[in-house]
Amino acid sequence: MAENYKRRQEEKALIERYEGIAEATDHFPYFEVEEYETIVNHYIKKSKWQQAIGACKMASEQFPFSTEVLSLKIQILTRLQKYEEALELLEQAEALQPTDAEVMSMKANVLSLSGRHDDAIALYEKSLIFSADKDDVYYNIGLTFQSTGRYEEAIKHYKLAIEENINHENALYELAYCLDVTGKLDSSLEYYQKFIDRDPFSFYAWYNIGIIYNKLGRFEEAVGAYEYATAINEKFASAHFNMGNSLMNLSRYEQALEAYKNTHKWEGPSAETYCCIGSAHEKLKQWEFAIKYYQKATKADASYDRAWYGIGYCLCQQNRHFEAVYFFSKALKYDGENGHYWLSLADAEYRSGNLMSSFEAFQAASQYDGLNPLVWLEWSYVYYDLHEYDKAFVIIKAGMDELPDNTDLLYRAAIYLISSGKYKEAFSFLENALILDFDKHTVLFEYFKKPEVQKALYKIIDQYRN
Repeated sequence: MAENYKRRQEEKALIERYEGIAEATDHFPYFEVEEYETIVNHYIKKSKWQQAIGACKMASEQFPFSTEVLSLKIQILTRLQKYEEALELLEQAEALQPTDAEVMSMKANVLSLSGRHDDAIALYEKSLIFSADKDDVYYNIGLTFQSTGRYEEAIKHYKLAIEENINHENALYELAYCLDVTGKLDSSLEYYQKFIDRDPFSFYAWYNIGIIYNKLGRFEEAVGAYEYATAINEKFASAHFNMGNSLMNLSRYEQALEAYKNTHKWEGPSAETYCCIGSAHEKLKQWEFAIKYYQKATKADASYDRAWYGIGYCLCQQNRHFEAVYFFSKALKYDGENGHYWLSLADAEYRSGNLMSSFEAFQAASQYDGLNPLVWLEWSYVYYDLHEYDKAFVIIKAGMDELPDNTDLLYRAAIYLISSGKYKEAFSFLENALILDFDKHTVLFEYFKKPEVQKALYKIIDQYRN
């Protein structure tokens, strides 16, 4: 069984044991510090603050001088944005352990979260003297500089972290991000190549070169780098996963599917991997297989909105629009500001005959994704399909207020006005559309099939042909 899956099963069993005892008695048997860390982090992830605090209190009673338990308390206080309380607690610990690098690092993190970035950096630098994990300290300094937009300083410290530990995956990833932001990503390949020259069998180095290539849109070379990484370390799940993403960008869906399945093999079940497998099947138009894996993703994580959306999309491709409505609504439950989800729901509602629900969904789509021309084109088309041409024009005009130079909207405005007999006004929009993008004029003939109308349009179009 994959290591990650086994770990999740062990965590589940630990939580069940802890909660079973909590319900039965106020007197807890002994738990290891590492077990308390797992228990408290489980509650933090689920925002169950009272349970997290209760477990943390019990851990403090058993391990009153533990730095790990102190870290759990600080996690809770920072997640609740109680920075002053966290700092007071850390200052007490600092008074007792003035050279403890972990206490310094925790305090620096709280200072950074509370906006005192320069104080945080100074404390991180002080902790370097005492810390055995200098790579992590440099990485945290880099993060602090990055959070304030000081990317050059961040780059410098990420490189220092990598020099301490070539396999510091987070530092390598954040370095790539900062190089991308500063426009130095292309030139950074030489920097990464040095690590491969130093250690050709460093799968992390190959993996991160793959990330750089992927960010540069050089997907073939990214795949090659990920293949090296997985050849060196077959169990490197992240490299398999990223290879799958690059292969998807190359439309090599069968190979992407294999890469995602390898991720699943070595990492164990996860909603993200199931969803990606579903997406690859979707691209191959294997709708039932895609739905099967999207369903697995929702079982792994009920709040994984992309999977709910994927099921809806696949159902629509099979003309099962009425069923799709439920799944698009589920996706919106977890991401209610996603304009793309609202647009898909609007279309499914319309095709199911639910006009009012469709219009409400289109309205929401325009609110959250008003710069997407498809929102206005599809919304207005519903009115056109109902032969309500004036209302169709009102919608497309609202879209042009958001996107004044979008030629698709201009052509569609002309179509609706011609349909309602407002020729003079229509030709004004048509003229602008022909000037901006002449080649798109063929869309007119999809709407007007009568020879006499097409002949009149040809005369106007010919004036702008050259």
